Amino acid sequence: MSHIRFNPWGDYYKQPFGAIATHHEVTIRIYVASSVEPYVYCRYRKEGSEILQLPMAKIDTHWYECRFSLTEKGLYFYSFMIQESFDQSLTTVYYGEEDNSDGIGKSVDQLHQLKEFQLTCYDEEEYVPWYVDGVAYQIFPDRFHSHLANHQLLVDRKKTFIYGNQSDRPMYIKNQAGDVVRWDFFGGTLKGIEEKIPYLLDLGVTIVYLNPIFLADSNHRYDTNDYFEIDSLLGTKEDFVSLIQALHQNNIRVILDGVFSHVGKNSRYFNQDGRYGNNVGASRTQASEYYPWFTFTDYPSDYQSWWGIKDLPEVNKECQSFQEMIYAGETNVIDYWTSMGVDGWRLDVADELPDVFIEGIRATLAKYEHKILIGEVWEDASNKISYGNRRNYVFGDNLQGVMNYPFREAVLDLLLHRSSVDQICLKLTRLLENYPLQFVLQSLTNVGTHDTKRIYSELYENEHKFLLALSLLFVLPGVPCLYYGDERQMKGEADPDNRAFFPWHNENQRVVQFCQRWINYRKAHRSLQRGDTNFFYQGELFGCLRIYEDEWTVLFVNPSEREQTIDFHGIHWLRSVDVTNQFIERVTKQLPEKIAGSDFWLATFKDEQKIGGQING
Repeated sequence: MSHIRFNPWGDYYKQPFGAIATHHEVTIRIYVASSVEPYVYCRYRKEGSEILQLPMAKIDTHWYECRFSLTEKGLYFYSFMIQESFDQSLTTVYYGEEDNSDGIGKSVDQLHQLKEFQLTCYDEEEYVPWYVDGVAYQIFPDRFHSHLANHQLLVDRKKTFIYGNQSDRPMYIKNQAGDVVRWDFFGGTLKGIEEKIPYLLDLGVTIVYLNPIFLADSNHRYDTNDYFEIDSLLGTKEDFVSLIQALHQNNIRVILDGVFSHVGKNSRYFNQDGRYGNNVGASRTQASEYYPWFTFTDYPSDYQSWWGIKDLPEVNKECQSFQEMIYAGETNVIDYWTSMGVDGWRLDVADELPDVFIEGIRATLAKYEHKILIGEVWEDASNKISYGNRRNYVFGDNLQGVMNYPFREAVLDLLLHRSSVDQICLKLTRLLENYPLQFVLQSLTNVGTHDTKRIYSELYENEHKFLLALSLLFVLPGVPCLYYGDERQMKGEADPDNRAFFPWHNENQRVVQFCQRWINYRKAHRSLQRGDTNFFYQGELFGCLRIYEDEWTVLFVNPSEREQTIDFHGIHWLRSVDVTNQFIERVTKQLPEKIAGSDFWLATFKDEQKIGGQING
């Protein structure tokens, strides 16, 4: 029996680390120690294609190598076959990935036992510079700020109410069937956001991501009634243009939320309540131009809806007329708003949009310079399967990034001790392995959104852990995105409690200042904006090393309640990293001997000289 070893996270075994660009060469080496000269093969395939079997050449004692390049983007899988001849009998073993290991694989005797290593192949694309170097701030428009002197709604609307006080907790008014029958509002407006630009500037953010602003019945506006109209409760198109211009004058970019999987039941496209007239909309007449958009099982009362929610009729994204209205027609939604100055789009429930639909949006955006397209994907986007289809998010000409929920889960796993530190590092490193670096850096990293509990509440209102979560937000790779009010330590359980009104009268500025320091630190260090990432651990300590050219940023986090001793020499690196003795000496001189419970240490070095310092938690 031969001894076999391969670790795709080690530079000697595989170069480059992780995903590979099309037409770039990958080098793979495997260690096979055998008493006889074995035959060693690398087996690789593009998903859906036949396996190619490539002989590996012996390059040193027990070491075998092959090199190849891939000309077509997509998801590939590879493994190894080792054959040994004993007494005229040929023995075959296969070597592939082992779950929950630090990259190292395992041998199996049967092909059906084999789990292949993943290899992502992508087309290289240019970074969107304002985005990858930026810091984002997510605003739920109704809950941020109103420009009106009196506490009121901008216009009258049926079946709505406004809270008596902006400190009230949000809630839904539902009937016995569980349907929302009265939508609650706090009265936030576009002009209100514009009035708070000085606050955004003082905080230091450079990107505003707005939850939906198009005409809808609900306060969240994921039930679009008209894609070409601003919701009148927020303001007018003139207000929107004014907001865009004012943000741009202050070097702040704008990302809109595109909801194209479904529409509102009372939209002009479906028109269930007849507000647009008896002869308009798919549910009023089968002669409607919008009728082909929807799938009726019993016209007009029973139809396919998003997750069975009848308020949200699902649109057939394969329908040509819908594609033309959203991105392909002479007058389309993406062009209409992007030409007004919108800088990018976030696609709601991207896994329910066909790849051809997303690629059509991307092609339309390509007419403009430096626009960004990201999607809501909660899992590993490189190997995501939805509705039976493998998705093409990460390969190029599709999404440029995703909402990085796996990173949020890792932060919670770390701080709530839901997983061991080594397992968290393994999961994060595997994500880095599967994503192209450009995709990692252009994903929107968050610790809270409108779809999650507030991070302060998620951490059981433990202030030390809360500050640690915010710190990780700015060090982990990707574009950090603050959910409005998290910098004011807002509480909030699940929807709708996580969507309270911004506490402008909260005078506690300590967390705001903490976020300001982090934002300024990130802006000052290219390693945090564009650096490659190495995760490591030492005992109970979690670590992250970000490297860009000659700048290195090192972070140690102690998620435990107990003081922990730091030993830089005792670090377990998951990837190959060229750490020189001189660098170790310089870091060691700066490191404290111990880190207190629920605390961290961070420093940045350039040309092996320290240029940063600790941001105290």
